[in-house]
Amino acid sequence: MATLDDVRRIADGLPGSEERATTGGIAWFVRRKPYAWECHPWPSIPDDIRAILATELVVAVKVADRMDAVALVQMQPDVFLRTTTPWSEPKVAFRLAAIKADHLAELVTDAWRVQAPRYLRDEFDAVSDAVQPTQPDTSQRASKQPPESIPPKVPFGVSTRA
Repeated sequence: MATLDDVRRIADGLPGSEERATTGGIAWFVRRKPYAWECHPWPSIPDDIRAILATELVVAVKVADRMDAVALVQMQPDVFLRTTTPWSEPKVAFRLAAIKADHLAELVTDAWRVQAPRYLRDEFDAVSDAVQPTQPDTSQRASKQPPESIPPKVPFGVSTRA
């Protein structure tokens, strides 16, 4: 079960991210642009969604495209909520208690990417690439080594027969 502390931990690892207390709860910003926030049961929200917000911890994140949000809601309607308000679109809201940790990290990081300027995304990618172990490049190694079917070169005049 994910908590706001999990969101906080993920956001703390993103360059330029800052947490602020807002009227509706906690929100995370990058360069004064919100990318994740705690949802509040505002009167403008439909009654069925407001009932969920009043009883469960719900977080919303920015998404790159409205179709991404629709797809998430259709794939996991028990986790993701349909659109709460037309403000800050495109976005998707989800029940924090129902989201898996790896999916939460992906959602928060992708939301940050939607709002972050390119230089911060590049900084994050450079750090991520340095941390992740790289796979050895076998294509170069293969080209430098002779295939096994070809016998190794033997100096002139040396017999290979026993």
